Amino acid sequence: MIPNQPQTPALFRDTLTGVVLAGGRARRLGGVDKGLMQVGGQPLIAWTLAALAPQVGTLLVNANRHLEQYAAFGYPVVADSMPDYQGPLAGFLAGMRAARTDWILTLPCDGPRPPSDLAARLISALIEQDAELAVATDGRRQQSIHALMPVALADDLERFLVQGGRRVEDWQRSHRLALADFSDQPEAFGNLNTPDAFQRFAEQFP
Repeated sequence: MIPNQPQTPALFRDTLTGVVLAGGRARRLGGVDKGLMQVGGQPLIAWTLAALAPQVGTLLVNANRHLEQYAAFGYPVVADSMPDYQGPLAGFLAGMRAARTDWILTLPCDGPRPPSDLAARLISALIEQDAELAVATDGRRQQSIHALMPVALADDLERFLVQGGRRVEDWQRSHRLALADFSDQPEAFGNLNTPDAFQRFAEQFP
């Protein structure tokens, strides 16, 4: 448990499946499996799983390589149902199809320090703005992979993908979209996409 972890209301926490997206190609890192890269003494995905676990009822990992290594973290691993690395939307769809809850909360595996109240604020925004799904914003831009979405949209999402859609924002904006304001902590959305970013994160630990 992270110290001073804000508690997502139990009614909602138990209806959420956290889906950590680790199914990309990591082209900017030479194609390595980014989630399994060591940083700060443990694989990158371990940081994200630890941060998300207290906020959701259960967790899944979306991965397309090294499935057994990801399964060793103790959570179900689901691969994209669509071939050829179709991007984050394919990961969303895999999570929706595998989840046994009504909602999924998604995170990229390369964001090791997400907001500790991510789920709580997304839920509040969804309710207050009478929306179908909710996405975080850091005050400057939309953080579309940090999203709360109902699994009931799975068929709609699959149709979008089959028709050639790939942009996350395009699909999300085709529905009533709530934006959850995280402008007070934009640093929580930092991604480790380059060797330098990995080095800077690792330097935080002795």
